[in-house]
Amino acid sequence: MATDAVRGGDEPPYDERALVDLIPTVRRVVGSRIKDPHTLEDLVQETLARLMSSSSRIDPDKLSHYASVTARHVVASYAERNDRARSRSHLLAEPPGAEAPDAEAPTAGVLRQEEQEFVAAALAHLSAADRDLLLAHEVDGDDTRTMADQLGSTPGAVAARLNRARAGLRVEYLLAAEGVEPPTDRCRPVLRSLSTADRRRQRELDANVHLLECTTCAQLADRLFERRGRPAEEDGVVRVPVSRDADVVTARQQGREAAARAGFSLSDQTVIATAISEISRNIVKFAERGEVTISLVSEDGRRGISVVVRDVGPGIANLEDALRDGYSTYQGLGLGLPGAKRLMDGFHLTSVPGEGTTVTMDKWLP
Repeated sequence: MATDAVRGGDEPPYDERALVDLIPTVRRVVGSRIKDPHTLEDLVQETLARLMSSSSRIDPDKLSHYASVTARHVVASYAERNDRARSRSHLLAEPPGAEAPDAEAPTAGVLRQEEQEFVAAALAHLSAADRDLLLAHEVDGDDTRTMADQLGSTPGAVAARLNRARAGLRVEYLLAAEGVEPPTDRCRPVLRSLSTADRRRQRELDANVHLLECTTCAQLADRLFERRGRPAEEDGVVRVPVSRDADVVTARQQGREAAARAGFSLSDQTVIATAISEISRNIVKFAERGEVTISLVSEDGRRGISVVVRDVGPGIANLEDALRDGYSTYQGLGLGLPGAKRLMDGFHLTSVPGEGTTVTMDKWLP
């Protein structure tokens, strides 16, 4: 796991309180250039993580200046990434490493033809009733009241059927576009329950366990969550599937939002987001896939936030080594397990080699 070098003995590699005190300075520097509040908080968190990885090598008197310089560099890097993203924003779907085709090039026609083939294949997998319903509404332009009269139903019932049909179409479209055949009979029902955000059905199917066990569905679910725009949430518990860097960003955003709802200060919101970011990043680096679960909790009169990070991966052979400062198997943000443990009030680690790792972290309101 990634940790910073130890300065000597049992002395921690950095003073968490000093870094937390720098958050207002970092927020001012980033806020002078970034106006979107969500982006601002993401870049503040990224700056804080960089400071944590290098503060042990910085003179304490110069740490404030170093924080300002680091914040400007983070903003500059974000601007460069944004420019690249805008240049590719016209793409409906972009395979990793693929170059954007010229709209006037012959490949544009091929892509349109492939798109039509995917839609046709998806429609073919729907039931005749769902297919006719979608075509009547989307192609013929029939409204739900007209369709309800024809079917002897109600507009609300027709709207619900349309929602389920569209959810099925999204799933089948993804399967066709990815060229994937679900490996089990359970896959399609799970994917459709995710596509409709049907929490009751997800519980019946034990969808979360299935996603951790099935690589195919875990990858497709990632795309479905993107289309829905938000992670799954049930009874105030947010679940974020994690398999790539973009998911880490989503997890830390959700953690920050939950911390704000709980009443944590801006500084503590950033600290919680930082711990979530570093632990969930280990999923991307070491594991096949995983999940971050975030919930607000109460215990013995205290209120706070609980974060559980699970993965399916190689596990950790020696937990004591992994929690020791200075131990590292790759150069990450500089926090790793011991850094996240110091940031949070409660920290519990379990791991089974060859199966996976679970980290549970708690932070309590003062």
